[in-house]
Amino acid sequence: MEQSVKELVEKYAEDVKEEQLELLRTLGKIPAPSHQEDQRAAFVRDWFLKIGAKDVTIDKLKNVIVKINCDKYDEYVAFAAHTDVVFPDLEPLPMKEDEEKLYAPGIGDDTSNLVNLMMAAKYVIQNKLDTKCGILVVANSCEEGLGNLDGTKQLFADYGDKIKEFISFDGWTPQCCDSAVGSYRYKVTCKTQGGHSYVNFGDPNAIEILCRLVEELYKIEAPTEAKTTYNVGRIEGGSTVNSIAQEAYMLYEFRSTSQQCLQTMEKLFNQAVDAQRNQGGELTVELLGLRPGNGDLDAEKLQAFTERNADIIRTFYDKGELDRAAYSTDSNVPLSQGILANTIGTVVGLLAHTREEWIEKSSLGPGLKIALGLLYQYVA
Repeated sequence: MEQSVKELVEKYAEDVKEEQLELLRTLGKIPAPSHQEDQRAAFVRDWFLKIGAKDVTIDKLKNVIVKINCDKYDEYVAFAAHTDVVFPDLEPLPMKEDEEKLYAPGIGDDTSNLVNLMMAAKYVIQNKLDTKCGILVVANSCEEGLGNLDGTKQLFADYGDKIKEFISFDGWTPQCCDSAVGSYRYKVTCKTQGGHSYVNFGDPNAIEILCRLVEELYKIEAPTEAKTTYNVGRIEGGSTVNSIAQEAYMLYEFRSTSQQCLQTMEKLFNQAVDAQRNQGGELTVELLGLRPGNGDLDAEKLQAFTERNADIIRTFYDKGELDRAAYSTDSNVPLSQGILANTIGTVVGLLAHTREEWIEKSSLGPGLKIALGLLYQYVA
């Protein structure tokens, strides 16, 4: 990074640190369960319009999309951070702070990262900077849990033929993830006639049928081309100790960094289920969630893209090795389509997905520098 750009980024982060913290205090209280991000989406849209953005929309999945110079170019780079949090609250989220930390549900995952993206985009917008390509700034929905990455899936359904690179802000500094852990999640339900445990002994039992299915699933030899795992996480059903279970269900998932391995596991799962059909019970399968894994990627281009971004992270954060582990993030969607993508953390904190989650307020400045430094790569 040129010294002049580094100095510009550092000065801006220093100048806006109070505004940045106040924005976080405001945004962090707005509830945003997955699929119910309406309040945050409206706030983010209005904020961008207020700071001078001209092309701001909310799509049908509640993604806030800000277009910068997209009318000038056929290719875009997307910068995203998700609005949803894991908590179901529809009332204002509780928040407290002390001299060093700010505490709130979802404050690090992903509210602080979203604030850093917003403040970085503000610099580009208000200074009317020319860019080398179109820029999409996206406050996306549905990253968490059974949101199933639906917001980012919609983004790529609408703009995927134009997006050449994707950077998601999520997680803790110094994360720089370039690999996708994909997952398929299912609910399998079995129904039988049931009956009395003594009088109708021997009749089909929904729990027993599911247990046979579990046994078959754990005989599966997972593909070895990439790390691939599977798990039965819950099984529930029946009524009393002296009743043959009429109904039971189980939750099952498999994971892999390889989309090909996921598809292999899908085939093996369906074979195992089919083998238990017509055994006295009715089996139904519901797909609860699908997060794709890595697709057909140009390894050299991805490595170069990641190293370029990593260099910018190191410029503003030099407190240890980068976290390059694979995660399940919004980057799964572009990576599954062979599009260069990284998920990068811009804050320091702990206890994500708990109501005691916190971030270090002092990490906001370096995080904003990382976000603006990454955006500035595309300034002409």
